[in-house]
Amino acid sequence: MDVQEPIESPPERIGFIADFKRFFMRGLSALLPTLITFWLLVKVWGFLYETVGRPILWLGSKVLEGGRITIPRGDEIDLYLRSLDWPEWAKQALGVALAMVLVYIVGLLIGNLIGRTMWRLAERAVSRIPIIRAVYPAVKQITDYLLADRSTQFAGSRVVAVQPHAEGIWSIGLVTGPGLPPLSRATGHEMVTVFIPSSPTAFSGYVVVVPRSGVVELPLKVEEAMRLLISGGVIQPGKQLTIDPPLPLRQPEAPSV
Repeated sequence: MDVQEPIESPPERIGFIADFKRFFMRGLSALLPTLITFWLLVKVWGFLYETVGRPILWLGSKVLEGGRITIPRGDEIDLYLRSLDWPEWAKQALGVALAMVLVYIVGLLIGNLIGRTMWRLAERAVSRIPIIRAVYPAVKQITDYLLADRSTQFAGSRVVAVQPHAEGIWSIGLVTGPGLPPLSRATGHEMVTVFIPSSPTAFSGYVVVVPRSGVVELPLKVEEAMRLLISGGVIQPGKQLTIDPPLPLRQPEAPSV
């Protein structure tokens, strides 16, 4: 009995629309991070120049001329900047450079105890103003989160695996401290606090308090765990762990007739 070989179906042709969409999305994914980064840099440049650089240039001219420093009236700053026989890019470059120096000096002043205390007192005073009180705390939380020092945020943490939802389903987390003493006394187990990052924004997530006996410590650095979580598991931790080959998926059994 001859066995008929299976007939191979011809490869499916991809139309122009599908092909254009595929390459367009590929190009967009390659260019979009660069374009967004450039756009943000331009916006930051303009913000520093308009809000800090221009007033500093005007105040500097008053100081050099020996005149009295007053609050500028109307378009006095614009009139002064137009009177300068400089290219526009030179004005902006000098203004942004002076703004960055001013921001650095402010950070230097509030870096010590006295400056930090005075800044907190000023923040409390400003936060009592009705309109500012409704906006300032939310803006401060966002800026503190975006500008936080990520290198020291989880310094000293240990990378662990826990089962926060169901047995046999593990999540990677960071031990951030001991558990709550009242909870440890109530359960009779030593508890630890674990931060479970989310993917792909690994610096946001949730906190669980679990028994120390249910925590498996992993031989990973915090940076390696963060790369693993941000990439959704694509970037593996390298030689720190011995990764077995993936197990084959179990095929569903055919229903018996």
